[in-house]
Amino acid sequence: MLTWLGIGYARRRRLIDHPGQRRSHSEPTPRGGGIGIVLVALGLFALETAWLPREALPDLISCMAAVAVVASVGWIDDHRGLARRWRILAHAIAALLVLAAPMWSGVSDTPITVAEIIALALIWISLVWSINLHNFMDGINGLLAWQSVFVFAVFGTLMHAAGAPADSWHLFALAAAAAGFLPFNFPRARVFMGDVGSGALGLLIGIAALRQLATPEIVPLSGLILVSAFVIDASCNLVSRMLRGKRWYSAHREHLYQWMVRSGMSHARVVAWYMGWNLLVVLPVLWCLNRARPDSPTLGIGSAAAVYAAGIALWIIGKRWCLHKVRTSPRHAPA
Repeated sequence: MLTWLGIGYARRRRLIDHPGQRRSHSEPTPRGGGIGIVLVALGLFALETAWLPREALPDLISCMAAVAVVASVGWIDDHRGLARRWRILAHAIAALLVLAAPMWSGVSDTPITVAEIIALALIWISLVWSINLHNFMDGINGLLAWQSVFVFAVFGTLMHAAGAPADSWHLFALAAAAAGFLPFNFPRARVFMGDVGSGALGLLIGIAALRQLATPEIVPLSGLILVSAFVIDASCNLVSRMLRGKRWYSAHREHLYQWMVRSGMSHARVVAWYMGWNLLVVLPVLWCLNRARPDSPTLGIGSAAAVYAAGIALWIIGKRWCLHKVRTSPRHAPA
């Protein structure tokens, strides 16, 4: 319902993405439909403050504020554009808000160590990267929405198996919210998610990974394996552009999923490839890993390393195939 209302609002305000060299669609399409997912997510946090234990309130309020900050910045950017530096600053503040409650609770008990400071810094950077990489990966119909449904549903299943019903319920509700957006965006897009939705989903997935990491009954690196499809594509593309001396922070169409579309694949077929990775690689690895529940983290590290090595190799092969396909095509699409 909220997505449907968002489409009407976008049309009235003329929030329309037009086809162009940097875009993968061929028809003018409203943007900002992800506001429905954001409102549901904020509603979930607000609802939980009423019935979860009082000791959970600092975390809930911090996360709720962080999602509101990221979504607000995305909403402004969808309406009139916003300088990159202000978006990154807001994302950095939002990541700090997520970490605020754990940091203060840790300081009140014992002095924080250098190792903890380094760990918090790495988590902070990872949250900022999660916000941005999911924004980068929201470029074709249904890709981010399907990925979000899959990631939240699997996180929810892992939390349920670990005996964390509140987290599990929350994650399944987020998966349902993303699924509610799908009919408007896949296979034909009547609306795009916009920065308001993609950035908020990136933060919510990052928060879910942190919650999983803090759950000892789940193998620690399960979350990193679960989000591997998007992390590999966004990270490999970023490194590739840096190595080639390109302005890595500028807009482009060089992610693998974008090259797959430019090589002639439909949006639905590209989404099927990414979901195939999730179903045929990620799910079996996570099932075997968490079924064993090893005391040593070695197996988890080895599994994550193997998944990412295979993913990087597949990314390189896929990118070369797409480049060859595009270059030999009569209609070459410029980078």
